[in-house]
Amino acid sequence: MTAEDTYKTITEPSEGIYTEKRSKFIAIALPVRTIDEIKVHLETYQKKYYDARHVCYAYMLGAARKDFRANDNGEPSGTAGKPILGQINSNELTDILIIVVRYFGGIKLGTSGLIVAYKAAAAEAIAAATIIEKTVDDDVTVMFEYPFMNDIMRIVKEEEPEILNQSYDMDCSMTLRIRRSMMPRLRARLEKVETARILDDEES
Repeated sequence: MTAEDTYKTITEPSEGIYTEKRSKFIAIALPVRTIDEIKVHLETYQKKYYDARHVCYAYMLGAARKDFRANDNGEPSGTAGKPILGQINSNELTDILIIVVRYFGGIKLGTSGLIVAYKAAAAEAIAAATIIEKTVDDDVTVMFEYPFMNDIMRIVKEEEPEILNQSYDMDCSMTLRIRRSMMPRLRARLEKVETARILDDEES
């Protein structure tokens, strides 16, 4: 069981090829973060493989893995997008788009043959990919008065959040990013510093 604040994705595009009865399935796995990115990739690959019979795909977005879609692109319903999505799920991946391009070889594969082929092609692309585990991070902005800078910096040094931005005017502010499971402790320590107040983007 993976922790609540980690997710798995791929680092760079990878490819896999599967052939069955002269039909050729080319699978491309791509790291993505947004629907717009997905649209651009789909357009690119549909143009690149304009002569292919089908360009099917599935994607999964977000650490919560709730934003996903499977597309059969003209193959019998459930024979292409679903098996591709199934491979994304069984590998617990997200922020990923897998496109499978099919060149028809003249021999029909039947629905079960198609399911096996799309699943195998997607699995090949995933097998060729570098899978990494990322943490789900949250941001926090703290405002404080200049004399208490050292207190804040000591906490930053010990808790090791990433510093996203900082400004030192009359009132100083610092935006920090840290792994979700470590946020409560970081916030509790920052709140103890005299004059410090935490701004919540979500709550404001």
